[in-house]
Amino acid sequence: MSTLNANVKKLAPDLTKAFPHSPHAMLGGYVLAQRAVDKCRADMAGTIGEYHADCPLDNLFLGFAGIKFAELKDFIATGADNEAVGKWIELHATKRPRIEVIKWNNGWRYKRISELPYNMQEYMEDYIPKNVPPAVIHHIRYFFDIFDAEEKRFAH
Repeated sequence: MSTLNANVKKLAPDLTKAFPHSPHAMLGGYVLAQRAVDKCRADMAGTIGEYHADCPLDNLFLGFAGIKFAELKDFIATGADNEAVGKWIELHATKRPRIEVIKWNNGWRYKRISELPYNMQEYMEDYIPKNVPPAVIHHIRYFFDIFDAEEKRFAH
């Protein structure tokens, strides 16, 4: 087994004590990307806690960008910082007109739960009351709000 690059360990958030970036956080021009990178680094460093790398949320970004998780992980494993990872994403993502990426980002930023595929709506119907503090459930307007509320980025 190979040794973990020291810079990966340094850059990896400890997701047993803190939260990954909000789904809104941009990297390489995409929402969800910074969060996916946080979880990937934490997974490699053994500090991922209850989170999952290469999960369905990460795959929304990866699928649209046309990037395979294993390839992104291999690059992150070199110890690249966020600036380098962002440039790598820009270089390796499916080439699209800028407006398509903007529309995709905005589509997810402002996606209502009622606009999600039925299986996701059904999953969130149980997930929200179990994981979002009751004091902030009324703040949930969009899909990304679920994560921001659960991870205490909404004021009570």
